[in-house]
Amino acid sequence: MTSLLNKDCRIKVSSVLNRETTLYGKQFLTDDNEETCWNSESGTPQFIMVDFGRKVLVETIQLMFQGGFVGKTCQLLAWTDDNEFVEMMRFYPEDINPMQIFAENQRQETSRVKIIFESSTDFFGRITVYKLDILGRDV
Repeated sequence: MTSLLNKDCRIKVSSVLNRETTLYGKQFLTDDNEETCWNSESGTPQFIMVDFGRKVLVETIQLMFQGGFVGKTCQLLAWTDDNEFVEMMRFYPEDINPMQIFAENQRQETSRVKIIFESSTDFFGRITVYKLDILGRDV
């Protein structure tokens, strides 16, 4: 099981706090620097979408949130050959700072995933992620 994220992956996020992409943009999700982060605007739902540019089998998702700005109810969706997203799993992160790992039980070949944060521990619905990794294997 290895990281599926590489320089060819395209990441899209629902929003960036105050549109300050140089301070809180999506590039900080995968920069391996625990001092930088992606911050969303307020409101729910928020999302992170990853286009791998190839077929993969997702096995686990790793997320490091800022406590107080954690997704409470989340889903992982997979892009299908029918050009639609289908639910792979639901997960419920703890309101803590350390890295959290969520294992995927319904493994499915996909070229794109979408992580939806349906609700947040923040009263205004903001999400803060310091690190994202998606592990699995190429198909």
